[in-house]
Amino acid sequence: MKVYTCRLTLHESLFYATREVGRLYETGRYLHNYALTYALGLATAPYFSPTQTPRYAEQLTPLNARGIYVTPARGTHIEYQLATFKYADNAYHVEMEKGSRNTPSFGRAKEISAGSVFEFAVLSEHEALRLPKWIRLGLWRSKAELSWVEAEARSEKPSAARADFPLNPLDVGVRLLAFDLISMPPASLVDHALLQANWWVWSAGGADWRLPTQLTYRFP
Repeated sequence: MKVYTCRLTLHESLFYATREVGRLYETGRYLHNYALTYALGLATAPYFSPTQTPRYAEQLTPLNARGIYVTPARGTHIEYQLATFKYADNAYHVEMEKGSRNTPSFGRAKEISAGSVFEFAVLSEHEALRLPKWIRLGLWRSKAELSWVEAEARSEKPSAARADFPLNPLDVGVRLLAFDLISMPPASLVDHALLQANWWVWSAGGADWRLPTQLTYRFP
């Protein structure tokens, strides 16, 4: 199994609404594995969708046959910034009369600042991947630089251990014994997950890493 231990560095501020608190729209410190898979160019979606409905199962499941899987990303160095936006409530009338009121509305976006860093892993069982050096993420299509270390992972027999990257619990295939829940759409993630599983183990960047072997894109 080829494993790419990836480091993602933001060159522009990143925004996506993980949580909404009144008029504050907050960006979380994790990146969903669905979003990363699209950003890396491993799956594609049409630019225009008349129904505005995600088709994750249709677009991500073919990667299982290729033995490719992308984990969620964890922020290892995160800094935030607040941006204020304003939009106006314009009243339009057929007779083109001026609206009686023009009430501005305000909101604040809690964005992840440029220079913040994430880490994640990409697994590829059958082929060597050519990952891009630059990708774009989030609502603003923010620019991020990707670097990685390629390694060969060895399999280990079943044992109870913690995964070294966040996981999408839908994709694990075995029962989780303990974990920290990360609530975010479209499917919540887990971190520091303890599970009884077969493992992929490899070394990269002076550290040892492990992930369960059963990781594939699964949808209820």
